[in-house]
Amino acid sequence: MPQSTRSRLVESANRRFYRDGFRGVGIDQILADVGISKTAFYKHFESKDELVLEVLRDQDNWLRTTFAELVRERGGDSPCNQLRALFDVVEQVIESDQYQGCFFVNVAMEFPLPHDPAHVAAARNKDAIERFVTEIAEKADAEDPLALAKELCLIMDGAYVMRQVTGDPATITYARRAAERAIRAYVRESETGSD
Repeated sequence: MPQSTRSRLVESANRRFYRDGFRGVGIDQILADVGISKTAFYKHFESKDELVLEVLRDQDNWLRTTFAELVRERGGDSPCNQLRALFDVVEQVIESDQYQGCFFVNVAMEFPLPHDPAHVAAARNKDAIERFVTEIAEKADAEDPLALAKELCLIMDGAYVMRQVTGDPATITYARRAAERAIRAYVRESETGSD
């Protein structure tokens, strides 16, 4: 079944925005990718800003779903293993040939004003990931699930940024070490296993 024009616009914009930045991509580039005119574009979106927000919604939905599935798949039934599996997923992301940084960190940097709708979308995504990690930490009987989730999310975001900025392949090793210390600080030894 052929993709709709709207979904092709979102897919092209997503790819271009991630690679070249939201402000670095003109609407004409996206229209050329999709092969439509501005008149046809305006049948689907009122402006580039509206397209940006649709891309952010689409990326947010995909990331939340895929991230959770991968963590559960790699961590199995053990909540402690799922906490560690967060960094298996981070490693998969930062080792990708297409890696250009965390999509939502990039958004927040390009749209730094906290009231900007794009910045709000980035913050919502980060909040959703934190809630997901908090739920896992609760199941792991962490002493303070929210504090553990905040520390692990900080380590994940640090890994995304460090790898993007420095290219250091050891980034994930440092992130895993820091995460393990955090997990052990909040979860009883009998729960964490003996890695």
